[in-house]
Amino acid sequence: MTDPAPKKILIVEDEPDIVRLVKLYLENSGFRTACAHSGTEALALVQSEKPDLVILDLMLPEIDGIDVCKKLRNAPETALLPIIMLTAKSDESDTIVGLELGADDYVAKPFSPKALVARIKALFRRLERAERQGQSPLTYGPLVLDPLRHEAIVNGKEVSLTAKEFGLLEQFMCHPGRVLTRDILLNTVWGYNYYGTTRTVDVHIRRLKLKIPLLSNAIVSIKSLGYKLIDQ
Repeated sequence: MTDPAPKKILIVEDEPDIVRLVKLYLENSGFRTACAHSGTEALALVQSEKPDLVILDLMLPEIDGIDVCKKLRNAPETALLPIIMLTAKSDESDTIVGLELGADDYVAKPFSPKALVARIKALFRRLERAERQGQSPLTYGPLVLDPLRHEAIVNGKEVSLTAKEFGLLEQFMCHPGRVLTRDILLNTVWGYNYYGTTRTVDVHIRRLKLKIPLLSNAIVSIKSLGYKLIDQ
C-alpha cells in the first residue's frame, strides 16, 4: 500500500520575503507548495494545481483576498476548499468579513511561521477526523442526525424530513460555525445542474426550523451571504 501524496498548499501573498519564508517552513514540514502573487494568479492556480489548502493574504493586487475568498466559496468545486487568511492586525473588519465568507482560520501579521504550520496541521487533523466520522451520527444538543439511516431524532423522537431538508441539515451539522452561502447549499444539496433561484434555500430553511424548533435560533442568517449553524 503506497503512502498518500503530501498535501499541497497554495501560498497567495505578494510580499516575496513572506512567500519564501512560508514556503521554506511548509516544505520542511513535508508539504508541497505552489505560489501566487496576485488574486488573479491565485484563482488560476487553484484550478490548475488543485491545492488541498490555500493560505490567502487579504491585501493583494488585481483582486483582493476578500473577493478571492468569495469567488472560491461560490464555485461548486472549491466551495469547501480550506482557507487560512493572512491579515494585518488593523484589518479587523476585513478579518470578520473573511470569516463570515467561510475562511477556516486567520493568522495576523507579523506571525510565526512555526505557528502557521501548526495551525495548518491542526486544520488538516480536524478535516480528516470529520471525514472519518462522515457516516457516523451527528449530534447538536438533543438533535441526532444519522446519515446512514437517514433519520433525524430530537429528544428521542424521529422528525420527518424531506430529502432536501435532510441534506441541508447535514451540511450545517458537518460544518458548524461556518458560513455556507446559498450557492454552496444549492450546489451541494440540489446539485450542480440546478437552475432555480436561491430563494429555494430560504424556503427550505424556514420549513426546517418549523419542524425542528431548536434550529430557529441555531441557524442564523448572515446578511447578503448565507447561513451558518452556531457552533456549540
